[in-house]
Amino acid sequence: MDLPPVGLGTMGVDDPHVVETALDVGYRHLDTAQIYENERVVGEGLASSDVARDEVTLATKLWIDNLAPEAVESGTQASLDRLGVEAVELLYVHRPRGGYDPAGTMRALDTVREQDLTTHLAVSNFTPAQYETAQAHCETPIVANQVEFHPLFQQQDLLDHAREHDYTIVAYSPLAGGEVFDIPEVQSVAEKHDTSPAAVAIAWALSYDNVVTIPKASSRAHLAANLAAADLSLDPEDVRLIEGIDREVELFPE
Repeated sequence: MDLPPVGLGTMGVDDPHVVETALDVGYRHLDTAQIYENERVVGEGLASSDVARDEVTLATKLWIDNLAPEAVESGTQASLDRLGVEAVELLYVHRPRGGYDPAGTMRALDTVREQDLTTHLAVSNFTPAQYETAQAHCETPIVANQVEFHPLFQQQDLLDHAREHDYTIVAYSPLAGGEVFDIPEVQSVAEKHDTSPAAVAIAWALSYDNVVTIPKASSRAHLAANLAAADLSLDPEDVRLIEGIDREVELFPE
């Protein structure tokens, strides 16, 4: 799936105007989830925008209470109703927990795909082994794995697995919850390129050919800055410096 390099993460977004502004700035990938409790907000922002629906990749995620095989279709339809759309481009299993049963859940998602309620299937917070198990029970290609990925939580093994199996890593929390502003290595690269640590963190994630990212922002200025970070090219030594950070912080552990 050809996803834009930078999309909008909407966890915590409660104002449709933020979504409308993001689309006006140039975003074409909107990411929400049932557990965010803002699908209606995202849908309202999309509906209010002048951007055509077919120009936008809209993604949502089934929460763990809608992953039992018999709940997948109704859970998906509930999301579509809240979003105000007939289908989404990308439908995720949010976490492999709760009612998730690899065989039953993935077969049910195949059916959802066959019914054209989504164009593509994906998973989120899956290990390489969990991805392989899910794909073994799913006829539809699993095109993405959305995971926490930033300078303090790099998951290089997952990057390698994604390349090997030809799927995209969708990196959430690329700014490490704001901690990138206090990382000396990121600060150093930002000073070198006369830019912000936020831009460096986004550009670092995008330096990997199988990674896109979905930072959250609310103001027009921050939305535009995050989108523009896709144009920042880091030098190989910049990437290696950040890869060598000897500290790990996982913001959203299982």
